[in-house]
Amino acid sequence: MIFSKPHQHLLSAAYSCYTAKLSVFILTTNSMTRLYTRLLFSCLLLLSLIVACQRPVTLTRPYFPPKGDNWTRLSPEKAGMNAALLDSAVSFAKTQETTQMKPDFSTQEEIFGKLLGPMPTSRAATNGLILRHGYIVAEWGDTRAVDPTYSVAKSILSTLVGISHERGMIPDIHEPVAKLIHDGGYESEQNRAVTWENHLRQTSEWQGELWGKNSDFLGKEAFGRGERKPRTLQKPGTFYEYNDVRINRMALSLLRLWKKPLPEVVREQLMNPIGASDTWQYIPYPTAVAEVDGKQMPSVSGGTRWGGGLRISARDLARFGYLIEQKGRWQDQQIVSADWIKQATTGNLVGPDYGYLWWLNTGNAPGGKKPWPDAPSTSFAALGAGSNTVWIDPEHDIVIVWRWHNGSPNELIRRVLAAVRD
Repeated sequence: MIFSKPHQHLLSAAYSCYTAKLSVFILTTNSMTRLYTRLLFSCLLLLSLIVACQRPVTLTRPYFPPKGDNWTRLSPEKAGMNAALLDSAVSFAKTQETTQMKPDFSTQEEIFGKLLGPMPTSRAATNGLILRHGYIVAEWGDTRAVDPTYSVAKSILSTLVGISHERGMIPDIHEPVAKLIHDGGYESEQNRAVTWENHLRQTSEWQGELWGKNSDFLGKEAFGRGERKPRTLQKPGTFYEYNDVRINRMALSLLRLWKKPLPEVVREQLMNPIGASDTWQYIPYPTAVAEVDGKQMPSVSGGTRWGGGLRISARDLARFGYLIEQKGRWQDQQIVSADWIKQATTGNLVGPDYGYLWWLNTGNAPGGKKPWPDAPSTSFAALGAGSNTVWIDPEHDIVIVWRWHNGSPNELIRRVLAAVRD
């Protein structure tokens, strides 16, 4: 067993105590034996306490942080990681400030097209944190900054669909949305076959306009660098296209199911149970208002492409990621079922490595290339422009939140996994 230097000094003192008293014990008379026997046992007790100090700390597993900032930090060594290698990984992360999104968001419309909702005037620099067994083992930058998280919001909407399904509000996600939603959005020949699963896999091919944006993504003014060329629509479920208009349509359908604004649903069903802060906001476009049971209600988007969207801190994102890593359970509450998490993080052969609005690493998609070659095939992530990343590794019990970086999560993942010792 290898002891630290302070413990080596204590051990040496204990050993000296032991040998000295043992020598006296042998030479003394019977009347002195009892005294030195007590001294001997005192030395042996000190020695046993020193040895106990070297035993690994027993962690509470699973650990769930309480609400607020009292989130327990664990040294890398106690979390089974190499401190020097982990420090090196964090040092690398700090150098990878994004070049895609300017700090004042002045290039937002150039990249994505005409805004529909508000944007903040500034954002934090690159920041993030690493969880191991639920404990914080590394943190850098302003992880309390409340910033747009772009398409990470899609993975939160996916979780809401799971909760809706388990409550019986969506009895079968393989059935057409038109069976439950009757607002005119699913009545055309193209749209009536669209299922909830098609929306979740981005294979819906839903056709139409919503909140001033058309699902065809035609036109530079409306879609910026993201504009697309005309093409023939395919049968729902047969063609993958990453399309925010269609996810916004799914969010509107969820609003009609819940009959209350989705930010309230997210707060009640997801954020409050996991102890998230009260700083996050889910901001709709001002024009995104639907009538539900005679009331005007705002409908949210699946990202911040055209403004608004989910604004949240890295710490609150880490709570969400840890909930999913724990198979939908937080302490004694099953917020979303483990079966749903498994289903949501299972891909198919249409499109890339993609689940239910989660990015996967199986390498089973056409081409067989893994997004994070140095990571386990069981890992997955919520990703948003910027880049905003919530990467989840059930195999190593690790969650990484990394915000405003330059778009290569594998380089950080590789360095973090190199630090894992057990």
